[in-house]
Amino acid sequence: MKTLIATIALALMPAAVLAQEAPASEKPRWSLAIHGGAGTLSRDAMTPEKEAEYEAMLQTALDAGAKVLADGGDAMDAVKAAVIIMEDSPLFNAGKGAVLTWDGDAELDASIMDGRDRSAGAIAGVRTVKNPILLADRVRTDSPHVMLVGEGAEQFALEKGFAVTPQSYFITPMRLDALERMKAKQLSALDVDLKFGTVGAVALDQKGNMAAATSTGGMTGKRWGRVGDAPVIGAGTYADNRACAVSATGWGEYFLRVGVAHEICARLRGVKEFNALTAESDGAAALQPEEAEYIADSVMADVKDLGGDGGVILVTPEGHAVFSFNTTGMYRGRATSDGVNEVAIFGSEDKVSSTPDH
Repeated sequence: MKTLIATIALALMPAAVLAQEAPASEKPRWSLAIHGGAGTLSRDAMTPEKEAEYEAMLQTALDAGAKVLADGGDAMDAVKAAVIIMEDSPLFNAGKGAVLTWDGDAELDASIMDGRDRSAGAIAGVRTVKNPILLADRVRTDSPHVMLVGEGAEQFALEKGFAVTPQSYFITPMRLDALERMKAKQLSALDVDLKFGTVGAVALDQKGNMAAATSTGGMTGKRWGRVGDAPVIGAGTYADNRACAVSATGWGEYFLRVGVAHEICARLRGVKEFNALTAESDGAAALQPEEAEYIADSVMADVKDLGGDGGVILVTPEGHAVFSFNTTGMYRGRATSDGVNEVAIFGSEDKVSSTPDH
């Protein structure tokens, strides 16, 4: 009977009550996590110079987003600042340096979501926009739609004043070589590149708002207009102030089937609501870092059971910054208002959630 009453109470509880946060801390808190792809990564296959190059670029992106948050800026601006840095770097599979389609072109996908009102924007199959994440955000703010694709997205970009960037800007020797090896040896995308260089960022700002952003070039040699999870709201990107903000990287077909980003947020929201019903104080209703890690790991285990791999980053309303991946490594970083500031690549490195000062 008590279980039934609790279930009914939860169903009838106003959304405003469910969305209540724990009491604000005396010190404003913020949190940021970024990723630059996950996959088969090992120190043996990476030179110290290349490792240092990746770590430096991750730190640059992390610093850009963290500065926005530390200065009292919005989570949306923070995730864009971090993602743009990685889109402009040829080290990652997004923007400049994106992987190439079977025909040798760069086709770019991106999505962004605001946890305040769950407004979202996404683009797919775009070839002439330098920073796809900015176009995705314009879809969110300046159109009645959520996703635009291909020629329509290009036309929208022109109408909104985006410069036309030539394909030569995006194409790098490394990506050309990967495509040529794939065709010559009839390999799969996984055989030529055992890592997913999709980039993403998630943030909690000092006002308690969250945002998520993801950008990618997809998979090497993709054909027939293939689109993965990165531009799909609920699969590769999701943000909801009531629960979390998530950005994913990995084998998109499996992330689409699981609905990874929304699945994680939905489960965390359920835990938070249950805590609110059973807690004796507002503070006790807050999510614990272990709860966030457990749920993220459980969803990634589901992806692995289906045959997929990759990883996610997420932040919670309490400011916990969490990583979860079922691969040997993930390019990643996090910074918080309590002084955490770190970047990492390999799976052997510690994966401990940060707990901000309250």
